[in-house]
Amino acid sequence: MTKIIISIVLFISSLISAQNVDLTVKISGLKNNTGVVQVGLFNSEGTFLKKAFKGTSSEIKSNSATVTFSNIPKGKYGVSAYHDANNNGKLDTNFLGIPKEDVACSNNAKGKMGPPKYEDAKFDLSKDLKIDVKFND
Repeated sequence: MTKIIISIVLFISSLISAQNVDLTVKISGLKNNTGVVQVGLFNSEGTFLKKAFKGTSSEIKSNSATVTFSNIPKGKYGVSAYHDANNNGKLDTNFLGIPKEDVACSNNAKGKMGPPKYEDAKFDLSKDLKIDVKFND
């Protein structure tokens, strides 16, 4: 009986994980190799650039970096990255809230009189995907 239950649990687990995908983000165009690049994955307009669904950081080599988000549910997402040049774990801004450190978003989304919009940065993640995020474009 125990073997049957374990088999059922493993089968259900494999079905659930089969619905999830991986996202690889290649980041290029960084000005130098100091600090790290911080990357956030956002799954809604309401949380975009406020609270990441998932986040990670990566070393910078040859002015680029690569991060992978694994086992992500299929859906609509946006990516934001910033060059944490002083490696303090936060995006440094001036007194108006304008970033002092370089930032970039998926789809090369740019803000006009403010930050980029989720609508401009979002993309469909329905299978394993590799995207490019370019700084200084």
